[in-house]
Amino acid sequence: MTQNCKENPPTSSENTVHRNQQDIRAQNQAVILIAAEEEFVLQSYRGATMQGIADRAGLPKANIHYYFKNKKNLYKVVLRSIIQEWNEGLVTMTVDSDPKTVIEKFVRTKLHQAFANPNRHKLFALEVIGGAPHLHDFMSTVMKDWALDKTQVMKTWHEQGRIAIADPLQLLILIWATTQRYAEFETEIVGLMQKEAYDEQDEARAADFLVPFILRGCGIE
Repeated sequence: MTQNCKENPPTSSENTVHRNQQDIRAQNQAVILIAAEEEFVLQSYRGATMQGIADRAGLPKANIHYYFKNKKNLYKVVLRSIIQEWNEGLVTMTVDSDPKTVIEKFVRTKLHQAFANPNRHKLFALEVIGGAPHLHDFMSTVMKDWALDKTQVMKTWHEQGRIAIADPLQLLILIWATTQRYAEFETEIVGLMQKEAYDEQDEARAADFLVPFILRGCGIE
C-alpha cells in the first residue's frame, strides 16, 4: 500500500535562510549595477569588461555572470533601470491630477535625479548618441507607450482649458532637455559657474528658475 506523504512546511530557520539569501542577492545586484554604471560611463559599452565591473564592485567575475549572464544583458538592465526610475516622476499622473502639481513635481524630480546621479544621464546620452542599438526595442514599445499615455493626459488637460500647451510631447522634450543638461554637460556648466563642482544650492537655483519658467509656458501661474 502506498502511503501519501505530506510535505512538511518550511521551518522558521529555513525561512530565515531563504530571506537572507534573497537579501544577499538583492544587495549584490545593487552593487553590481552601480559598478556597471560607472564602468560603462568611463569605458563606454565597447571598452567596458565584466572583469572591470567585477573589480569595481569588489566581487568575483563569476558572480557578475551568475546574476546577469553577459555584458550585453547587464548593459540593457542598467539602461532600463535608469529609464524606469526617471519615469516614476509621472507614474501617478491622471486626467484628474492638478497640472501645476504634476508638472512642478516632475521638473523638480528630474533635476534632483540629474544632480544626484549624473552618471546615469551620461550613460543614457552615450547610448542614444550611438543610435540606441541596445534600447531600440524598449524605446519603440515600453517607452513609446509611456509617452503616449502621459501626452494623452496632457491633451485632455489642454482640451479642458487647464494648460495652454497643445503639443504635450514638446513639453516632455523640453523638460528632459533642460533638466538632463545639468548632468550630461556637468563639466561645461560647472566651468561656466567658475567652480570645481556643483554645491548644495545649485539644484535649488535651477529648480527655482525652471519651474516657474515652464509653468508660465503652460499657461499656469
